Amino acid sequence: MSRTARTRVPLAALSLASVSALFLAGCSQSSNASRSTGDQAASAAAATGKKPAPFSKGNVKVALVRQSGAGDYFEQWGNGAKAQAKALGIDLTVYDAQADNAKQATDLSSAINSGAQAIVVDHGFPATIQPEIDQAVKKGIKVVVYDVETTNKSVVSTKQDDASMAQAVLDVMAKDLGKKAKVGYVNVAGYAALDKRDSVWKKTADAHGWKQAFKVGKVTDSTATDNVPLVSAALTQNSDVTGVFAPYDELAKGTVLAVQNKKLQGKVKVFGADVSNADIQNMTAKDSPWVATAGTDPSAVGAAVVRTAALELAGQLNTTSVEFPAVAITQDFLKQNKIENMDQLRTALPALNLSKVSTADWIPNVAH
Repeated sequence: MSRTARTRVPLAALSLASVSALFLAGCSQSSNASRSTGDQAASAAAATGKKPAPFSKGNVKVALVRQSGAGDYFEQWGNGAKAQAKALGIDLTVYDAQADNAKQATDLSSAINSGAQAIVVDHGFPATIQPEIDQAVKKGIKVVVYDVETTNKSVVSTKQDDASMAQAVLDVMAKDLGKKAKVGYVNVAGYAALDKRDSVWKKTADAHGWKQAFKVGKVTDSTATDNVPLVSAALTQNSDVTGVFAPYDELAKGTVLAVQNKKLQGKVKVFGADVSNADIQNMTAKDSPWVATAGTDPSAVGAAVVRTAALELAGQLNTTSVEFPAVAITQDFLKQNKIENMDQLRTALPALNLSKVSTADWIPNVAH
């Protein structure tokens, strides 16, 4: 997940008149197109199959047109994409609009005119970039989008599986709280990813007979900070709740601070979503009430999106939609395995690597 209109997005393409997915995920940005060779820390498993065209004919030119924000999510996503491109022999040119919608449209136009055989679009405002996406498809360029809503049926759509993310952490919540618990809920309607997580919440809450004591939440430029007073006020009125579900890590961070401010840690458990270095540090901090989350590895997702584009270029994808499943992560697991960062988590949870998603015997899968 992992953020704000300028800073974050692991959620997904936002459907709310959509500042597009740039409200929920995270990473630093570069303003100019740059040619990248990849993440030095990543390693690629050797491919055994014969490369198909166009990969059998030398380097393949691909453009990555990004709309990234601040934080480690986007940085890790980009590193994964670059490392996988390098392993595949892809000549990758990266553009980053830095939350400037007009610039992203211009970047897309530049990518179309650059001779790229495929374009990967990482987040963006649909209304701004849809004309350029249509133009790329019309010119015969393969287009793969990540967390972008598009109306063009020829485009391959990729995204994290938000339903599986919510279900994974809610399964832990159900085990911890049992039936008929009094619970709180921190979420915001109108964002595609959060709405999907909300649907799973409603079904799970009904199935376990949970009493929802409150629902609060908002997304802003400072989501975590701005949710502290909202959750604090709700907890003042409902200090007997035993758990709170906040299905986006910035919402979870605000909830954690509110629980601590009300001195309810030990009584109220927080169940979040998304995972990053900062989230791991938050969950493993002394007396943290954040006991479970679920997420995808942004580096692995970036790599998998590039593999998806490679399969599409080779005519071997045979689908127009690819989803990346999430993995449940508990505070106990992090502490028992002495996990302090994403690198250690990847080692402890190999499923995060998505090694079986969008692959073939001719593709050297990148591990992080």
